[in-house]
Amino acid sequence: MSSRTAWWVAVGLSLGPTVSNGLARFAYGLILPSMRADLGWSYTEAGWINTANAIGYLIGAVLALRLISKTGPQAIFNGGMFLTALALLGSALTRDLWLQSAFRILAGVGGAPVFIAGGAMAATLFRGDASRNALAIAVYFGGGGFGMLLTGAVLPILFERVGAGAWPTAWLLMAAVSGISIWPAAAAARAAPVAAQSAASTDEAALPAARMTYGLAAYFLFGVGYIVYVTFLVAWMRTKGITPLWIAATWSTLGIAAMLSPFPWRPVLARSKGGGALSLSCLATGVGTLLPIVASGHVGLLLSATIFGISLYIGPTSVTAFARKNLPEASWGRSVALFTTAFAIGQIIGPVAAGAVVDATQSLALGLIAAGGILVLASLMAALQKPLK
Repeated sequence: MSSRTAWWVAVGLSLGPTVSNGLARFAYGLILPSMRADLGWSYTEAGWINTANAIGYLIGAVLALRLISKTGPQAIFNGGMFLTALALLGSALTRDLWLQSAFRILAGVGGAPVFIAGGAMAATLFRGDASRNALAIAVYFGGGGFGMLLTGAVLPILFERVGAGAWPTAWLLMAAVSGISIWPAAAAARAAPVAAQSAASTDEAALPAARMTYGLAAYFLFGVGYIVYVTFLVAWMRTKGITPLWIAATWSTLGIAAMLSPFPWRPVLARSKGGGALSLSCLATGVGTLLPIVASGHVGLLLSATIFGISLYIGPTSVTAFARKNLPEASWGRSVALFTTAFAIGQIIGPVAAGAVVDATQSLALGLIAAGGILVLASLMAALQKPLK
């Protein structure tokens, strides 16, 4: 495969995180205030909707862990893209809390295999060049930032002009973008060099999970903390009287920073063999989470979005790179799936727990502070992870 083709494959695969993360998961933070206002939800109920998505994500991660060596990553990547688009369409069609929960679970079941399988395929690009391989993996995960940029540029303005009742339109728009994205993403998956992880692979050796404990624990804590920021940041901004234009600017900054993140992090990812890259990314997202509280005003918000966004996808990038550097190629997909399972469990806890705290204390700021502290703890845990070799 030529270098140019490999980069196009990375970009095409990046539409997976665009759909599974940028649209199907993170955009709910923009929609939450309008759905809560229109449907009369408490913060606990609103947080539960993202927890439901995380439950589906956990189911999808477990399925991917079991299937990726048998079916190959292309099949579960393509199937997950279709299922996620279908779930986004369903979210536009009901006002019932439990049907919304079902569709959010379905989006998670589809989204996790997309994220995992796409990461495994991205890891096969530039096998002989550690620096370009690290960049290709980061480009793949940075696709989630493109989804955040799209939603940040459109949804706040939509709600300002139409009102809270426009939330079904928001879901429909995202379903349409997801449907369109299926075809170029599938073409990239077909072109990815994945022979060593194909259905023909028979390497089912047990993963050395015991020696990955610190990394798994850190990634679990990362899942608990980061999801609180993306779920409740916009709601917190609304309580502070931040205008829709500034909400759009902040969310778009998150997306742009995530898209640019491969470049400043490239040398760190290339050099890190243990938990160093994950540790630094958790620390940076923790700082970004706490900044709106300690540095009030628009500058503080934009700085927070920049630091958080530029570090957000370095977590999954770092655990994918960790698998590539420490395990045989046939185990990369299952390793990413194992890390994603720990991550998904953390995501289940974060939103509903933070929502309950907010309902009990009437303080969104307290939820963000707790999330920032958890991310700092994740950083300390990841620093203890040593290379497996």
